[in-house]
Amino acid sequence: MQYGICNLSIVSLRFEPSDKSELTSQVLYGDYFKIIEQRKSWSKIRLAFDNYEGWLDNKQYIEITEEQYKVLNQETPKFLVDLVEFIQDKDEQLHSISLGSSLNGLSILNHRFDGNFITDILSKSNIIKIAFLYLNAPFLWGGKTPFGIDCSGFTQMVYKLNGYKLLREASQQATQGEALSFIEESEPGDLAFFDNNEGIITHVGIIMKDNYIIHAYGKVRIDRLDHSGIYNVDKKVHTHKLRVIKKVI
Repeated sequence: MQYGICNLSIVSLRFEPSDKSELTSQVLYGDYFKIIEQRKSWSKIRLAFDNYEGWLDNKQYIEITEEQYKVLNQETPKFLVDLVEFIQDKDEQLHSISLGSSLNGLSILNHRFDGNFITDILSKSNIIKIAFLYLNAPFLWGGKTPFGIDCSGFTQMVYKLNGYKLLREASQQATQGEALSFIEESEPGDLAFFDNNEGIITHVGIIMKDNYIIHAYGKVRIDRLDHSGIYNVDKKVHTHKLRVIKKVI
């Protein structure tokens, strides 16, 4: 088994080993992973954080040892808490990194960082505060940053910055936590899931107080939530059909 770590700010994770293939997620600076298949130009990886798999360009990561992988896995996570910051390499060149980047691999990458980071498990009351850091971020299928993010990438990153692990896709996240019977049982920070006409869960958002929800739809936005689903305050229509509410924390 081989192992790797992302040494660049934001890297595309693709469904197939091709630049033309669908973007399924992103690998952020400091994310580390197992290499489960390696080809001339691409590697299929399994991220340590959520076991999500995809294809990564071989030019956009560096290999690490099994021992280094295990050390990273055992350390308390440290995540960048600012929208954008810089790390400095051994040649004193600056490299930008984005909100949610992992800082545990700095010594392995021979980089230096002097900014702010989160390293604790935070209280549930902090969920909405972190969520607001992504407000108005444009929707991007497979995205995980304030410069482009999808619905489940948004919920995963917000929970990640509070010290909790969610799986990558909305349908996967819906398998986590405890189901609630009514909206009235929920509290800010709980997750609401929505399905399509075939009953497949395709959307997720974070419940706020007073029957509001923050979610990624066109952009990260705030809408109303009722027993039918999400009521878009701009279009004056329901855009998503409520399936289940989950309490993960």
